[in-house]
Amino acid sequence: SDLQKQEERGELLQPLIFVLLVLCSVLLYFKVSLMDPGFVKSEEEMEAGNSEEQSMVIPQVPSNIKLRRCGYCMVKQPMRARHCQLCQHCVRRYDHHCPWIENCVGEKNHPLFIAYLSVQLVVLLWGGHAAWSGLYFEQSWDWLQHNIFLLMSFLLIVIFTIVVLLLLISHLYLISCNTTTWEFMSHHHISYLRHSELENPFDQGVIRNLWRFFC
Repeated sequence: SDLQKQEERGELLQPLIFVLLVLCSVLLYFKVSLMDPGFVKSEEEMEAGNSEEQSMVIPQVPSNIKLRRCGYCMVKQPMRARHCQLCQHCVRRYDHHCPWIENCVGEKNHPLFIAYLSVQLVVLLWGGHAAWSGLYFEQSWDWLQHNIFLLMSFLLIVIFTIVVLLLLISHLYLISCNTTTWEFMSHHHISYLRHSELENPFDQGVIRNLWRFFC
């Protein structure tokens, strides 16, 4: 592959950058999967009304929508929180439970989750290019025997690249609208959205939505 040829020639900059990107991707994966996504704790019940600023809530939400107590963990849920039965906790600004990281994506780890997807996409694209550069096609059984592993690796990389790209695009779109995957998929079942006069009461414009999410 191109990376292998550069290493053999002593040009180590690009191979080193690739290895660092892979390492960064692995570290981000463990960080996102092991960190607190924004669990609602019982001692935070009195602060639930004040926590809405962190969850990007604006005054257009109907005032008659009151905080409700979770029927599973018995804590008062701030707006945009949801109980995850897999994690057995209520999560602030709940987006979804990701089986790939075995953790919820919520208020605290959602930006890092986007960073992880971005780095992973770069690694996959670069890895796909490296795998393709190492392939040369011949119509023979010997060629297939010697290149089957590299060919399967390239096909897997293509599949994962498509999945990660679609996931990243969908999340960036939802972030730009200041909504979550859960709110987008279950809009008509969520009380504070169903009773709101606005279709999306949290939307403050693309620039401000992105700024408040990432900054």
